[in-house]
Order: sequence, then structure tokens, then C-alpha cells
Amino acid sequence: METDAKPLVIRELGQLPYLEVWQAMQQFTDARDEHSLDQLWFLQHDPVFTQGQAGKEEHILAAGDIPIVKVDRGGQVTYHGPGQQMVYVLLDLKRRKLGVRQLVTLLEQVLIDSLAAFAIQAYAKPDAPGVYVDEKKIASLGLRIRKGCSFHGLALNVDMDLAPFLRINPCGYAGLQMIQCRDFGSITMSDIKQQLIQQFTQHLDCADVLYKTGLDWQHD
Repeated sequence: METDAKPLVIRELGQLPYLEVWQAMQQFTDARDEHSLDQLWFLQHDPVFTQGQAGKEEHILAAGDIPIVKVDRGGQVTYHGPGQQMVYVLLDLKRRKLGVRQLVTLLEQVLIDSLAAFAIQAYAKPDAPGVYVDEKKIASLGLRIRKGCSFHGLALNVDMDLAPFLRINPCGYAGLQMIQCRDFGSITMSDIKQQLIQQFTQHLDCADVLYKTGLDWQHD
């Protein structure tokens, strides 16, 4: 990969409602130009089901009191909630000379390498994006490309209530079992975040990192 000399922004957002962050991702992508720095947004969400562009209603079995948001990413329906590490990947793919399939592979490898640091043997599947352990899914991917730039990203189950996944067919697969890092030992959100940051900076070849907080990207 050709090195991008511009710094990478790591933005830590805490826990926020899904709609607020989705709208901010769209606004950031629409407003960015060739000088805009690439960003990774780390956060957790309030409970929500999101239904991608390929999403089918029959995969939502019993949403109950959890809201459903139809979104512009690829893929089917999934669940987001506290204890799940979200990383939204706001990259200029043209500048980085990355294709969409290359980006998906990069995200999967970042997850696999991060989990390996905790002795979790994860792998990707060529026919089903995401990361798995023993045929059970531990992380999901969903992307949108606009103006040659990516947004949305990955969701890694760390230490969360997995019960809402039983209300849907996760990613469109009936009976797909979801697991989390907690199943493999005492692994904290902080541990996972630091490992993900390390792997992202290595895989994106970014030696220069800027840390930011809050969604006020207009004033960076």
C-alpha cells in the first residue's frame, strides 16, 4: 500500500445514539476534500437494530422496544448496543489507492490480528463478510462508499448483552450464533480499543496519529 503521509485522526466518542453519528458521518463525507484527514471514530451505541440496503423485513423477528433504523450501508440487519466496540472508518480510498474489496479484507485482518493478541483464533469467510470463531460470529462489517470515500465500518462484540441478537436473523442468517470477547476471558473495552488502534495504524501505515474527542469535526 502506498503510504499516505497525512496524519490519521482517532476520534473517541464514548456512547452516542446511532442516528446522531450516522448523520455526522454523512456530513463529514459530503464536506471532505482532498486535504481532509482520514478519521477512525471509536464509540458505542445506545441499543438499536440497523437494517442495511440489502435488508429484508423477514430477518427482523421481534424488535420489541429496540428501534429499527434503515441505513445506507451494505448488508442486512444487525444489532448495536453498549459493550460493543464500533469503529467507523472514514477513509479517502482514492488517495490510499484502496478498492472496496481491499478495504473489507483490511478491516477483517485488523480484527483478526487484534483478537490474536488475546489468544482468540478468529478468521474471515470469503462468502460472508465479518470475523468468526468456531463458526460463530464475533464481529460484523458494513460499508458505504461516496465520492471515493468510505464510512460506516465494523462492530466487535466485547462485553455486551447478546440477547437482542435473538430477535433477528443476524446479517440475514437464521440461527447464526453471536459471541463476544468476554467468552474468552477478562478482556475490557479499553484493552480492545488500544489493540484495534495499534493494528489500524500498522495496516494503514500511519505513523502520525492525532487524538480527538467529540463529534465537532468541523473545528479540527
